[in-house]
Amino acid sequence: MAYIFHENDLPRLVSIVPGRERTFFVNKELTNIDDMLAGIMRYTHGASSPYHFHENCEHFYFIMEGSGTVETEEGVRKVGPGDMVFIPAEDKHRLRATESPLFYFEFQAPNRFVTTILDGTPDDLRWERVDGRVWVQT
Repeated sequence: MAYIFHENDLPRLVSIVPGRERTFFVNKELTNIDDMLAGIMRYTHGASSPYHFHENCEHFYFIMEGSGTVETEEGVRKVGPGDMVFIPAEDKHRLRATESPLFYFEFQAPNRFVTTILDGTPDDLRWERVDGRVWVQT
């Protein structure tokens, strides 16, 4: 069975901390699998993720529009359209929209991971659905 979704028909998740928005295309709710998590992310100019890492989860970002930076233990590097960033499990990282808003595709696997925030607050992992239900990333 193929799943075909249009972005406008999917629930949007808006970060409790302003500036970030995500739309999942693949998750347990939509496709009844828990092996991966995939979707698109939009950051307003200046928005960022907390500095964090994921246990038991590799993921990548594919930057489609805008410019930003990726911070890791090795330093800060600029990213823009066409760049793909691979983050191995347990590597510390932060993505930030620097010179403009940022639009990117994100893929994480497996979707059974724990996120540890190193610089930020628990609200950085709280997302409110457009329909008012709250989804908490664990």
